[in-house]
Amino acid sequence: MSFKKEPDAMELGECTRNPGYQDEEDGGSVSDSNTAVPGEKEEDSAAVKLDSAEEYTQLKPYAGMPKEVLLLYSSQARYRVPREILFWLTVACTLTLVGLTITVIALSPRCLSWWQVSPVYQVYPRSFKDSDGDGVGDLKGIQEKLDHFEYLNIKSIWISPFYRSPMKDFGYDVEDFRDIDPLFGTMEDFEELLAEMHSKGLKLIMDFIPNHTSDRHRWFNLSRTRDPHYKDYYVWTDCNASAPKPNNWVSVFGNSSWTYDEVRGQCYLHQFLKEQPDLNFRNEHVRKEMTDIIHFWLKKGVDGFRMDAVKHILEATHLRDEPQVDPNKPPESITTEWDLYHDYTTSQVGLHDLLREWRAEMDSYSREPGRYRFMVTESYDYHEVDKTMMYYGTPLVKESWNHDRPRIASSAGQTYVRVINMLLLTLPGTPTTYYGEEIGMENINVTDSQIQDPAGKYNASASRDPERSPMQWSDDLNAGFNNKTNTTWLPVHPDYRTVNVEVQMQDEDSVLSQYSFLNDLRQSHLPLHRGWFCYVHADATCLRLPQRAGRTQPSFPHSA
Repeated sequence: MSFKKEPDAMELGECTRNPGYQDEEDGGSVSDSNTAVPGEKEEDSAAVKLDSAEEYTQLKPYAGMPKEVLLLYSSQARYRVPREILFWLTVACTLTLVGLTITVIALSPRCLSWWQVSPVYQVYPRSFKDSDGDGVGDLKGIQEKLDHFEYLNIKSIWISPFYRSPMKDFGYDVEDFRDIDPLFGTMEDFEELLAEMHSKGLKLIMDFIPNHTSDRHRWFNLSRTRDPHYKDYYVWTDCNASAPKPNNWVSVFGNSSWTYDEVRGQCYLHQFLKEQPDLNFRNEHVRKEMTDIIHFWLKKGVDGFRMDAVKHILEATHLRDEPQVDPNKPPESITTEWDLYHDYTTSQVGLHDLLREWRAEMDSYSREPGRYRFMVTESYDYHEVDKTMMYYGTPLVKESWNHDRPRIASSAGQTYVRVINMLLLTLPGTPTTYYGEEIGMENINVTDSQIQDPAGKYNASASRDPERSPMQWSDDLNAGFNNKTNTTWLPVHPDYRTVNVEVQMQDEDSVLSQYSFLNDLRQSHLPLHRGWFCYVHADATCLRLPQRAGRTQPSFPHSA
């Protein structure tokens, strides 16, 4: 039976692209569509693409467009070039950000250690606080005043020598490196002080005196008798008993660095007092002895050492005369250290290697979190900056501190005490405060009959006594230093009734209050903490720092 095609059917057939969908009434079937002539399908597909291209050539891209149309537009230069530019720009920005991140990490300072967080406060134990009324400060006296460090927000305390000593140089002549001098207390007193300091979050830095010992030290007594093990523990040389000057080397305290010993029949070297013979650090046994002493105190729990007079540790073995500053000066008139260039007695080759060895030993005790063991060196190189810089540039030896200098109020004047404290607490580095500077203490006047310092007994103008007067705590008896008996090892400054801790704590405009405020400011402001600095205003009379949320904006008059 045949049917006539309706017009509508004809229209549908003409719009159908896939012949497999032709109606059976047209004489075909779905299966018939699979028997198309080879190449016909490809031609149809090409025709579709061509038709699509023709159909969409005049239209803008739109959401949901067929893949064929999208590819058609994306291949055009107007779309391809911006896409490539954005891609490579993204790659460049990513690489730049990675590079900047690495640079910032590499150049940024690490987290500050405990010795960098706050000033280091030096306690001279003879003069800080006397707990038993004998006129001399002691370890228990320091313990009584730990609240003072908390008030100042001080975290690190450096205590000058308290080893067993004949006190010819007030503790710098050590008779026993493993014992406490009875003048300052007992080992139990030390351990109790250390425990309480640690419980309050305070760190204790000890003085370590490696260059010399007391002439009463067991090692020296064995060395002078030529004990096989100890005979070379000190620097000995042949000399004439009537004129014991093997060369022109001069002691820091004046006159020859050599003293004849009748027991041994030779001269020994002492770069300080004759009661302070120099150790021979070219002897491996001496090096081991001193390393063992460092271990002894680290095991006790001390947090670090200040290494005393390190530049004197090694001497040239040839013992030649040092060159004179004034070549025309008669050799017999050379009596002070300033008369010579110390080419053979200070900063010898090998010194810094020794310091690195000690630093490495201390590192073995620095592995626990928060227990870094600190090491700082004392080296007076004055104008020879290149020698001083040899202690820097490495994480092994941190930096150098100087002390035994006139007080700020006496050397610069009371007018500048506040200014210098401000600079001390706002400039980069680790500030060091000598006891009493936080209240503006001044040097005392010491008569010839009152001189205690061995350097002052040789040369009154070189005495360190004036800056070692008792700490002024209150207007009580002896400034509160010793309120049990009317005895002090050095005179108290007569201004103690107005210049003392107790009075200044009640005065917001005092030197003490300013010091406390500046120290808090330093520790709370990252730029000051890190050593960065900027300001919002400065003129001839005022310096103003940027505002920080939650604190009053600090403003310091230049003359304050």
